[in-house]
Parts: sequence; C-alpha cells; structure tokens
Amino acid sequence: MSSAANGRTLAEVMSDAKEELTQFVQTRFELLKTELEQKFKLLKVAGLLAAVAAVLIATAYLFLTVALAAFVAATFADSPYRWVFGFLAVGVLWGLLGGIAGYFAKREFALKGIAPSRTIAVLKGDKLWIQSEAKNPL
Repeated sequence: MSSAANGRTLAEVMSDAKEELTQFVQTRFELLKTELEQKFKLLKVAGLLAAVAAVLIATAYLFLTVALAAFVAATFADSPYRWVFGFLAVGVLWGLLGGIAGYFAKREFALKGIAPSRTIAVLKGDKLWIQSEAKNPL
C-alpha cells in the first residue's frame, strides 16, 4: 500500500469512507424512525377516538335510516311496496352523501399526506450533494 501526500494509506482512507457511510446511513435511518414514531403516536390516539366515533355514528346511522325509511314509507301508505320505496330513497341519499364524504377525505389525504416528508427532503438533499460531489474531480 502506498502512502498518500497526507501520510495515510489507501486502506485507511477506504476504512474512513466506509465508517462515514455507515454513520450517514444510520443517521438517516434514525431520522426516519423518529419521524414515523411521532406520526404513529398521533395516529394511535386519533385511531382510538375514530373507533369510538365510528361505533356511535353507526348506531345513530342505523336508527336514523330506519326512521327515515319509515317516514318515506308512510308517504306511500296505499302502496304494497312502500317499504321498498322507503329503503331505496334512503339508500340513494346515503350513497350520495357517502360519495361526497369520500371525495373530501381523498382530497385531504392528497393535500396533507402521511409520508415522512422531513426524511424525504433530507434524502433528496443528500442525493443532490452526492451528485455534485461525484461530478467534482479530486
């Protein structure tokens, strides 16, 4: 092994580069891990509250659906198909409202996203730095 101008061998330089690369990867992994842990803590609390809300809303939905279908059925008192019309009308209404709610939910997810944005930004910066270093000759 020959020594460079600074008195270090090629093996020492390669060993240092390997150690720096290992530290670089570990730092990025820790950043990703920390960011995901923060997001999951928030999602865990929000998920529990969402589950409670879903049970209560589902119960209210069932009672409201039956009451609304009975109201529509009462308007067709003379028809033997009054309950069919009642449930059909309520089903169409819930379908429209569900479609609108789904559209807004999709829009919110698209706007806010759940990807680890800080980690992605750091990795993009690292990529640009590596590309610029690769272009510069020593």
